[in-house]
Amino acid sequence: QLQASGGGLVQAGGSLRLSCAASGSGFRINYMAWYRQAPGKQRELVAIITSGEPPNYVDSVKGRFTISRDSAKNMVYLQMNNLKPEDTAVYYCAARTSADYGIYVSQYNFWGQGTEVTVSS
Repeated sequence: QLQASGGGLVQAGGSLRLSCAASGSGFRINYMAWYRQAPGKQRELVAIITSGEPPNYVDSVKGRFTISRDSAKNMVYLQMNNLKPEDTAVYYCAARTSADYGIYVSQYNFWGQGTEVTVSS
C-alpha cells in the first residue's frame, strides 16, 4: 500500500513537500514515481526515482521539483518549489516492482490515494 500526504493550498511561488509511505507489499520496489492529474486532463508523469540512477523529471518541473527516496523507511518525497497555478492537480505516488524502466501508468503496480495540490495566482 502507498499513502500520500502533504498536499494543500499555496500561493504561486510557494513550496510544498509531498510524502509517500510504502508498506506491506512484500515485493521489492525498484521504481517510485509521482504522477499528477489536473481536472479534465490525463494523468501525467512528474518524476521517477530508482537506486543508482539520477532522477528523471517532466520538463515543466525541472529546476523546481526534487524527488527523493529513503529506502530504509520506504518513503519517497517530492519537494515542490516555486509552484505555479498550472501545477494544480491531484498528485499520486506510484511504485513499480519490475527492474525495467517504466513511465506509463499501466506499468506501475501500486498507487497511493492521491493528495490535492492547489496553487493560487
